[in-house]
Amino acid sequence: MTLRRYEYALTVAETGSVTAAAELLHVAQPSISQQIRGLEREVGVQLFARTPTGLVPTVAGRAFLREATVAVNASRRAKAAARADSAELVGELVVAVQLGFGARQLPRALAALRRRFPRVEATVFEEPSAAELDQLCRRGALDLALMAKCEKTPENAHPLGAEEFVVVLGAGHPQLAVDRVELCDLGEEPWIRFGRDSALDGVLAAVLRDNALTPSTAGRVSQTVTAVRWAAHGLGVTLVPASAVPHGYEHLARPVFPIVSQPVVAVVRPGAGPAEAALLELLHRESWTGSDRFVPVP
Repeated sequence: MTLRRYEYALTVAETGSVTAAAELLHVAQPSISQQIRGLEREVGVQLFARTPTGLVPTVAGRAFLREATVAVNASRRAKAAARADSAELVGELVVAVQLGFGARQLPRALAALRRRFPRVEATVFEEPSAAELDQLCRRGALDLALMAKCEKTPENAHPLGAEEFVVVLGAGHPQLAVDRVELCDLGEEPWIRFGRDSALDGVLAAVLRDNALTPSTAGRVSQTVTAVRWAAHGLGVTLVPASAVPHGYEHLARPVFPIVSQPVVAVVRPGAGPAEAALLELLHRESWTGSDRFVPVP
């Protein structure tokens, strides 16, 4: 097996067509077809099902492609490391972000990284569940993760600061008149929550439990920005990291009492290259506070 065959198979899976893959890779169509057939003979199973609408990975094919992705990514990292001393650093940087952390800080850091290494592509997995994060780690596909410090945090994690959480309220809500909302005053409010297996909903559940709140659930979403927008429309209240409140919604967010905050750490894969090291450095330069943005409007 060769990495080129892996790349051909991954491109066919992505495009669903040998013709489209050939055009994307600038390779003759018969060559792609021959390489895919050779790959299937070599592994001894059918990797793609031929359907009227195109090629679809089989069950065995999906399992194979997951591992092929790991191999191709490792190859790209090896090439990038070899070019680390030049301005030609090329590759993909895969970042996972839990709890909606770094919504303001990460884009700025990535923009600065892009100026330094213009040929490095960033892929960000936003608010993955614990299972999804574990899968990324097992596949060896993850370069850096932003997460809350906990008992299972690796010893080599890099502390960045802390994210204070804020409550987001609907327009006209009476609690918008105060500087800091007492959580006990939200006991009758419906809450916009998150996926039951998400780290973000775990934080919210702990906050509700610790403050003896048993409110109704108005709905569940997967992204902090969606929760903020739902709250803005009066569907309920929600609790998100301060940096996760998008521009234009600051007037609807308030810090809470008791204060809710989480220490933020960056975990970098072993053997990190220059792009990961540069991104970590840039993240250290960012401010990880910001609840002072949310003040009552006179």
